[in-house]
Amino acid sequence: MADEFERSAHKMRDAGMSDTAIAQFRHLYDVWRNEDDTSWVREEDVEPITDIPSFHDVYETINHDKAVDAFSKTAFLKLNGGLGTSMGLDCAKSLLPVRRHKAKPMRFIDIILGQVITTRERLGVALPLTLMNSFRTAQDTMAVLAKNRHFIQDDIPVEIIQHVEPKIDEATGEPVSWPQDPSLEWCPPGHGDLYSTLYESGLLDILEEHGFKYLFISNSDNLGARPSRTLAQHFENTGAPFMIEVAQRTEADRKGGHIVRDKSTGRLMLREMTQVHPNDRAAAMDIHAHPYFNTNNIWVRIDALRRKLEDFHGVLPLPVIRNHKTVDPTDPASTPVLQLETAMGSAVSLFNGAICVEVDRMRFLPVKTTDDLFIMRSDRFHLTDSYEMEDGDYHFPTVTLDERFYKNIHDFDERFPYGVPSIAAAASFTVAGDWTFGRNVSLFGHAVLEDTGKPNYVPNGEYVGPQGIEPDEWM
Repeated sequence: MADEFERSAHKMRDAGMSDTAIAQFRHLYDVWRNEDDTSWVREEDVEPITDIPSFHDVYETINHDKAVDAFSKTAFLKLNGGLGTSMGLDCAKSLLPVRRHKAKPMRFIDIILGQVITTRERLGVALPLTLMNSFRTAQDTMAVLAKNRHFIQDDIPVEIIQHVEPKIDEATGEPVSWPQDPSLEWCPPGHGDLYSTLYESGLLDILEEHGFKYLFISNSDNLGARPSRTLAQHFENTGAPFMIEVAQRTEADRKGGHIVRDKSTGRLMLREMTQVHPNDRAAAMDIHAHPYFNTNNIWVRIDALRRKLEDFHGVLPLPVIRNHKTVDPTDPASTPVLQLETAMGSAVSLFNGAICVEVDRMRFLPVKTTDDLFIMRSDRFHLTDSYEMEDGDYHFPTVTLDERFYKNIHDFDERFPYGVPSIAAAASFTVAGDWTFGRNVSLFGHAVLEDTGKPNYVPNGEYVGPQGIEPDEWM
């Protein structure tokens, strides 16, 4: 095993990787080789979390004038390493247009910058923004920031660069070789890599030197995770070292990571479904027994995180997630590989006194697929002048688009040349087959379009409902 890992370490050194990056990968590799295929978190060993303060309860207890003081000590960090390959993108997902604002196309990064800039102006706080980019997203994203004349930040680094690691050949345990495209031999270590990247970058020390005490971390594809002085003040009031925003699980969230309490330590724990024993799956997916899921919006005390990283020399002992893929994700016949990852939220189990706060869906608006993007681009949302994605109740219709024709963003855009239909009156929308949409199409009820085996067109101004395109005449 040592020889196998040393080949990975040698490859990383040849690529200019740091000692911290190699040490982190050693942790992942050792856990994979020395533990069972999955480290089960058994139902009998945890307690459900059922009594969590809600944002609304917290809001009533906050002195909102004083909250600006806590907010003035808060920094903002966005995870921005994703390329959006699941949607066929070849650039940072944050460069994908989401919707228009005053006729101008707005990408994720534009909306994030808008949230930061307007918050700075409205509340008179510094609110430094740092992006954790990858080698693949850094150049394009930083070019956007450089062109925004309203975004000025000199004292705090605007980016840190996440690590990369070798993909492991499942058959040999050695780093995979793929001469056709050597870039595919590498992968990110998951968003848990944030911690070793923070340690190595020195960002925490810089923030402390400038008087910042708290760090709010979220994904760049979650536009609901905007700055909040209410949550900043609540976090300060509790004195907790670590706080996760959680939301009520629905049937759609049954298979996601959820928060439990470890009976042996009394600490909170993020349990991913990969850690659930087959005999416990029914209990783990019971949304009444385990009512909260992890939004991946995280608040940390900078001094507490810095001390914890120093204790572990920059490599936190986080549970390892094993992703079984092929070296070329577009070619299922290519070499089977293992990508070893960690989750950012799993660090909650390392902190005594870590807490959760329940938030509404308005703070959890992720875009992982074109189905999600369809809703974000729809008339359900209004982008305010403060760059907040507003909706009436944030309970959205279920959208299921045929992956053969809509999974890839270029195919998606081609089939919605005038924008997505109105979904204000829709309970759900299911598309089977190849449909292209004209202008001003409206959906209602449980709207369905069936596969006819050939390309089809929904004409301008039509209504689509449970029977498909509504007939011109009523019988």
